Amino acid sequence: MAKYEFKLQRLFLRHVLAADARVEADRSQANYLLNVLRLKTGDRVLVFNGEDGEWLAAIEATGRKACTMILERQTRPQTAKNDLHYLFAPLKQARQDYMVQKAVEMGAGTIAPVMTQHTQISRVNLERMEANVIEAAEQCGVLSVPDVTRMKNLKDVIGAWAADHPGRRLLFCDEGEETHNPLPALASLAEQDVRPLALLIGPEGGFSEEERSLLRSQAFVVPIPLGPRILRADTAAVAALAIIQTTLGDWTR
Repeated sequence: MAKYEFKLQRLFLRHVLAADARVEADRSQANYLLNVLRLKTGDRVLVFNGEDGEWLAAIEATGRKACTMILERQTRPQTAKNDLHYLFAPLKQARQDYMVQKAVEMGAGTIAPVMTQHTQISRVNLERMEANVIEAAEQCGVLSVPDVTRMKNLKDVIGAWAADHPGRRLLFCDEGEETHNPLPALASLAEQDVRPLALLIGPEGGFSEEERSLLRSQAFVVPIPLGPRILRADTAAVAALAIIQTTLGDWTR
């Protein structure tokens, strides 16, 4: 991986990036750069769009609340989008913000909320979720911004899985597993070089028995435990993503 510059501010832009291109910052970005960070003409930032890699750009102030970024050179080439799908039952807003940001940091390539029988949140703010994804990517040097999908019912997701995700295994964190250790199941998948993968984390109240039966009856589903303690959903997400990346993901490649 190309060396990452930690000191410069990073911005996500919805523009094509190329040498000598001039990109006008939107109002909120310009205000942040000029009035919060107090950057001036000639100062540099890093910019990316999820498609054209990362670029060094020079700021040109054009007003008190307006500036243009002039692209100078590419600092890192574009990386492939992470192929790990993360499915989860929505949480209350603050903890969901945290969970989404951590999923981006841990290498999820798709963020997919699902409605379960015990889910307490009936609607999700996709714009806020996408903003959290972008913020995490900006702060952590991520170049491939994960996709955010609209919320679907778990039964509908499972029913359409074979058609929508051919060949993809779904790792289902099941608090009802008899063992506490997830490593044997993951090691078996690693030996078989099973890819691609998705992870499903349930709601605070857990999956219903009907949902557990449905999941465990599917050939593409692999149930795994997450230790002897009951974990909150956001904690379970970080723990599960860590062990998956360690045994089957890009931490080992």
